[in-house]
Amino acid sequence: MSRIEDLEVFVAVVELGSLTAAANRLARPLQTVSRALAALEDDIGVELIHRTTRRSSPSEAGEIFYRRVKPAVDEIREARSEAAQRRLDPSGVLRIGAPALFAPRFLMPVVAEYMRQYRKVEVELDLSDAFVDLADGDLDMVVRIGDLADSSLTGKRLGGLRRVVFGAPSYFAARGRPEHPQDLRHHDCVTRLGEDRQGTWMFTIDGKPRGIKVGGPLRVNAMAAIYAAVREGLGLGYSPLWQIEHLIADGGVEVVLEAFEPAPVPIHILWREGRAPTAKVRTFIDLLSKRLKLDHL
Repeated sequence: MSRIEDLEVFVAVVELGSLTAAANRLARPLQTVSRALAALEDDIGVELIHRTTRRSSPSEAGEIFYRRVKPAVDEIREARSEAAQRRLDPSGVLRIGAPALFAPRFLMPVVAEYMRQYRKVEVELDLSDAFVDLADGDLDMVVRIGDLADSSLTGKRLGGLRRVVFGAPSYFAARGRPEHPQDLRHHDCVTRLGEDRQGTWMFTIDGKPRGIKVGGPLRVNAMAAIYAAVREGLGLGYSPLWQIEHLIADGGVEVVLEAFEPAPVPIHILWREGRAPTAKVRTFIDLLSKRLKLDHL
C-alpha cells in the first residue's frame, strides 16, 4: 500500500475513533486498515494511536502528527479528484500539431465542432510541415502524414492519401498522355528542388513499389509553383491528390497513370503513451475519427 493510503487510514481513525469505522469510510477490509496503521507507526517509530477494545484515540504524538498531516492529505485527495475529473470532463488547453497545408481544410472543421461541443476547452494549433516532437513542442497530440518510426507514442490511423501524376489539357494535346510510368522519360516533368529523392517519382509496377527517374527543364522549390507551372502546360506534376482537387474540379488539370499509383501515404493522430488519455484528448480523437474520412483522397 502506498504512503498516501497509510496516511488516509490514520486520518480516518483519528476522526472516527475506530478502526472499523475507518475501514467502512475508506471501503477497505479491516485487516488492511490495521496493517496500514501499523506500517505507518513502524516507519515513524512512535505509537500514533492508542487502541482499546472500545475505542482508538490518538496519542500525544498522534495529535501533533494529525494536525500537520491532515491538510496535506486533504490537498492530495482534492488534487487526485481534480485529475480524475479531467479524465471525465474535457477542460483546459488542448495543444495540437499538424501539417500547415493539411490543417485548414481537414482539421479546422473538426476543431470548430469540438469547441462548440466542449466549451471548457481552449485549443492551440501548432502548424508546421516539419517534424514536431510531442514533448519538445509541449503538445498533447500531432497529426502526421507518412510512415511512422518506432516511438513511445500511441496512434490511430485516420486513412491514406493518394499520390498522382497530373497535367493540363493543353500539355496532353501537345505531347500526348503517358500510358506507363516508363513513358515519363519522354515527357517534361516539373520536379521539386530540395527533396530527398529529387526527380524520383514512386509507382506500383507489377505489384511492387518502384521509383522512376523523371526530369524536365523546370525545377522549383515550392509545391504551389509546381501547380501553377503544370496548369500553364509546362509539364507534368506529381502530388498528393488532396492538394490538387480544386484544380481537377475546375478542369485545370487531369490525372493520369492511376493504375500505377503507389500505396497511399498513411496519416495518423498520435498522442503520448500512457495509462489512459485525458478527457480533452480522448474526446477529440473520437470526434476526429468520426469526421475525418481520408481513404478516398
